[in-house]
Amino acid sequence: MTAQPGLKLVKRDASGVDLAFRADVLAGLAEAQKAIPARWFYDDAGSALFEDITQLPEYYPTRAETEILQTRAAEIAGLIGPRRAVVEFGSGSSVKTPLLLSAIEPSAYVPLDIAGDFLRASSAALAAKFPGLPVLPVEADFMRRVELPADVAHLPKLGFFPGSTIGNMIARTATDLLRSMKDTLGDGALLLIGLDLVKDEEVLLGAYDDASGVTAQFNLNLLARINRELGGDVPIASFAHEARWNDPFARIEMHLVARESVSFTVSGQRFSMGAGESIHTENSHKFTKRSAQLLLAAGGWEPIARWTDEARQFSLVLAESGATRSAP
Repeated sequence: MTAQPGLKLVKRDASGVDLAFRADVLAGLAEAQKAIPARWFYDDAGSALFEDITQLPEYYPTRAETEILQTRAAEIAGLIGPRRAVVEFGSGSSVKTPLLLSAIEPSAYVPLDIAGDFLRASSAALAAKFPGLPVLPVEADFMRRVELPADVAHLPKLGFFPGSTIGNMIARTATDLLRSMKDTLGDGALLLIGLDLVKDEEVLLGAYDDASGVTAQFNLNLLARINRELGGDVPIASFAHEARWNDPFARIEMHLVARESVSFTVSGQRFSMGAGESIHTENSHKFTKRSAQLLLAAGGWEPIARWTDEARQFSLVLAESGATRSAP
């Protein structure tokens, strides 16, 4: 079966500009510490660069999570059960997804992603691997509740959120996302989520500042996207990629640091930065077992199983939608 064309839930103006992208960029550049949400990395070029990052020797999360899915497939499948519709949040190229789909006998696969062309290409490739499986892509910003295709409305669902993408968000935003996932998936849903673990600082910094410079290209591509889609004239060569470990918050931060004083325009608005000032583009929080459990509970999910790779660098957690409670 081929992938269906899919739903488009991204709001754009008459010229095709993503309204949420423009709003986030203009608001973030107006702040004292300039910041742009990491989700805007993923235009088609950014999505392709991230796939390159996952193959780098320094970038351990993909290998570690793949190891878990390969070695624990039977155990994971036994807890999930067959015939669930798998809804993947931020599906990207769905590299890990075939491992899951092969193990659990799903009834349908619904990838959600904001990069439409990339989403449709990866959906078509996955549909070719699973010819009997309905593949129903939805182009949407999954940071809020998504209306799923009618074909899966009454099916039991499994949310799939690999890669520790939840770590890109501060606690408030991550909690809101987990709650919106619960609303999207409905009663009786399960969630299989990847969570990166706290480890040696040198290993963490290497994963976000690789020797070949691919992560730097990925970070700087955000400026190229701003120039292309928002009529910007940001001088990209005047910025440098930088990764930092923020120990109090247990997170890696990515910044675009101005090498010199710069001024630029985005969507008709003027901004300026001094040498050494930065645009904060990503957080990647790292978790302990307890902090992961607390976050999931705050978002309305109750962990029922947890697996790690052999080196204990990464964890995969299966959680179930918890009942709403007004008191302990």
